[in-house]
Amino acid sequence: MEIGIYTLADLNPNPQTGRTISFKQRIDEIIKAAKMADDAGLDLFGVGEHHRLDYAVSTPAVVLSAISQVTKQIKLTSATTVLNTIDPVRLFEDFATLDLLSDGRAEIIASRGAFLDSFPLFGYDPKNYDELFEEHLKLLLHLNANEKVTWNGRYRSSLKDAEISPRPVQQKIPIWAGVGSSLESAERAGRFGIGLAIVMLGGNPSEYKPLVDLYRISSDQAGHPIENMKVGVTGHAYISKTSQQAIKEFYPYHSTYWAHLNRQQGVKKTFSKEDFNQMAGKETALFVGSSQQIIEKVLTQYELFGHQRFIAQMDIGGMPFKKVAENIERLATEVAPVIRKETRQ
Repeated sequence: MEIGIYTLADLNPNPQTGRTISFKQRIDEIIKAAKMADDAGLDLFGVGEHHRLDYAVSTPAVVLSAISQVTKQIKLTSATTVLNTIDPVRLFEDFATLDLLSDGRAEIIASRGAFLDSFPLFGYDPKNYDELFEEHLKLLLHLNANEKVTWNGRYRSSLKDAEISPRPVQQKIPIWAGVGSSLESAERAGRFGIGLAIVMLGGNPSEYKPLVDLYRISSDQAGHPIENMKVGVTGHAYISKTSQQAIKEFYPYHSTYWAHLNRQQGVKKTFSKEDFNQMAGKETALFVGSSQQIIEKVLTQYELFGHQRFIAQMDIGGMPFKKVAENIERLATEVAPVIRKETRQ
């Protein structure tokens, strides 16, 4: 199994100090975290896309290109690309350039996004939410497979024998769909023959099993090779010496993250310590605990999903970089070797 980390680059105040770091410091620390992950032997580093003042990254390809110059082996992916509102041609060209800069390490995780901010920003109507995603995905896959493209769609100007440049080092850039709870999205990922990255932020992991089952059924029905059927699990994670210490240390950052997110979406909901203790239980999808407990959670889910990737989001809610660095080290040295050994086929 591949093990990696990702960031959405949220800008929240540190709950211990009340201080929010600058855009520059946040991006500098993301690049530093990626280099640490690469040096420690992790497999994947992801950067997400948002178009809001409470997030530091709107263009993952630019940040990942900077990361490509200070890393050697680690794969570099968007996490996620809001495919509804980005031009697929521009997206492909940016990630093909990243692929050249990184010597073949670029990937894309595309999703429909949790916010609607990018729709008015780029002149799209949220009423076309699903149709835009599907059309843009079709075009992106076409661009990925062909140097010259002729295209007619509903939402984008037509292309006639358009030369798509540059071409990546890889024959095709790996493309995944980020999916939360939508069966429709899981079915689409299988139908199009791309990877499925499950966004699993809470609840019981078994609740996500129907997504994986439908994904594999639709992929098989569409005639895609079994080696194309790749599943990844992503989620919040925090690793400490003991479970109790992990819960105690992570709660303020997790609480800050969700309180801010809920306020932005007009939801008056907070998580008490008791709520968080339940959310971080042994049978849940929240990866909080000792290294051994994280190993057990990932392996239990591996029996359920048979997935090929685990990607952890650690730097949320104003967490200081020192704690992020400690988590990267534990994930790379204490968790990843055991999981790779146990899932090696």
